[in-house]
Amino acid sequence: MKKEEIIQKIEACGVVGSGGAGFPTHVKYKTKAETVIVNLAECEPLLRVDQQLAEKNAAELIRGLGFAMEAVAAKEGIIAVKDKYHKAVDQLRLLLKDRMRIEYLKDVYPAGDEFMTIKMTTGKTVPPGSIPISIATVVSNVQTLINVARAMEDKPVIHRTITITGNVKNPVTVTVPIGVTYRQLMEKTGNAISNEDAYIDGGPIMGKMLEDLSTSVTKTSGGLVVLPKEHALIKIKTQPMSQIMRIAKTVCEQCQLCTDLCPRNIIGHRDLKPHMTIRAVNYGRMTESQVIKGAMLCSDCGICELYACPVNISPRRVNQAIKQELQKQGVKYDGTLGIEDPVWEARMVPSKQIARRIGLKDYYYLEAPLQEGILAFDRVQIPLKQHVGAPCEPVVKVGDAVNQGDLIAKIKEGQLGANLHASISGTVTAVSGSEIIIEKGGVG
Repeated sequence: MKKEEIIQKIEACGVVGSGGAGFPTHVKYKTKAETVIVNLAECEPLLRVDQQLAEKNAAELIRGLGFAMEAVAAKEGIIAVKDKYHKAVDQLRLLLKDRMRIEYLKDVYPAGDEFMTIKMTTGKTVPPGSIPISIATVVSNVQTLINVARAMEDKPVIHRTITITGNVKNPVTVTVPIGVTYRQLMEKTGNAISNEDAYIDGGPIMGKMLEDLSTSVTKTSGGLVVLPKEHALIKIKTQPMSQIMRIAKTVCEQCQLCTDLCPRNIIGHRDLKPHMTIRAVNYGRMTESQVIKGAMLCSDCGICELYACPVNISPRRVNQAIKQELQKQGVKYDGTLGIEDPVWEARMVPSKQIARRIGLKDYYYLEAPLQEGILAFDRVQIPLKQHVGAPCEPVVKVGDAVNQGDLIAKIKEGQLGANLHASISGTVTAVSGSEIIIEKGGVG
C-alpha cells in the first residue's frame, strides 16, 4: 500500500498508541523516520500482555511492523525484546522480513521507557525535551502494531487485551470489548471485589490508582493490578503531597542517590536532578529555573522514590506537581543534551530487584495465562477521550441501533484525536459529553 492509504486506514480505524499515552497513530506515521522500534520490553513487574500477544499474534505483529515501516519510509525495523521472553522470540524470529531484526534487552527497569528502549537498541539518545522523531525514530507498542495490521483489513480498534493480576484468586490475561468497566471485568474473570483492596490501572509502578471500579477499559489500558490497601506501594501512591513535602524538608540529606540512579539523567538529561529539585523546593529557591525546569524531563518511572531514596522521599511526586504547574504556565524546557554517565548501563536496576524492594515478590511469578477468545458483555460505556488530544464528537444518538465496529464518534474537524467504534452490537442508551453507553436489548 501507499503511505497515504496506510495512514487513512489507521485513522479510520481509530488506532492509538496502546502503551499508555494514546497518541493517535495516524498522526505519528505522517512523518518520515529511519527506524521503527517495536517496544516489547514490558518492564513493569506483573504485566504479561505484550509478551503473550507477541507469541500468539506474531504474524500480525510482523505485518503491522511492515506497514509502519512503509508508512514512515523506514530503513529498518527493530523488535526490542527482553531475551527472557523465549516463546515470543521463537515465534517472531521465524517470521522476520527483510530489514527487520531483533535486539535483546537486559531484564532491567525501566527498559520500556521509550527513551531507554531507543538507547538500549540503537545507542542513540533522544535530546531532553524532545521526542523520538527528532532522531529519526518511531516507537510503537505491540498492541498498536497488531491494531495497525488489522486496520489494513478495515477492522477498527474495539477490543483490548489486559492482564488482571496481584492479590486476586484468578490471575489471567483476557481480551474484552472497549468500554467494559473494571467491575464487570473482575466479576467476569471470577475475581472477588474487596473493600480491603486497592486497584491500579496499568502497571504497579507507573499505573494510576482507580478511585472507582466503574471506570472503563480503554484503548490504552494494559493491566489491572490488585493490591491490599495496606501494601507499601499503595501507601506511597496515596500519600498526601503535604506529607511528602514535610518528609522532604525534614529528612533529605542530599545523598544524591536519586540522581545517580535516575534513568533519564544517566543517559544525558543532566538538568533532571531530583536531589537538586528537592533542595530548591525545600529552600524556596524556585528562581533556580533550570533546576525546576529539569523536572519536566521526568518519565515518572519511580526509581527515585521506590528504589534509590534511603529515607522514603518522593521526588517523583514533587516532579509531577512541578510539571503540572509549568504546563499551566506554558513553560517549555529549553536545555540541551549533556554527557552520558560512562557506566549508565551498570546503573540500571534489575526488574526482580525492584519487584522485591517494593514488596511484589509474592506476585512476581504469577503467570496470568492468556485466555482464548473474547469475553462477551451486554453493556459498555465508551469514553469519548481515550487518546492525546480532544474528545471525539458523537455521531449517534439515544435509540440508535449499532453493530459491532460501527463508527460512533469521530475526530473533531482540525483537532487531534482518534475515531471510536461500537465494541458490541446493541442500542445506544446514553450519549453525554464524556461517554456513549451501548446495551444489548435496546431502550424498550
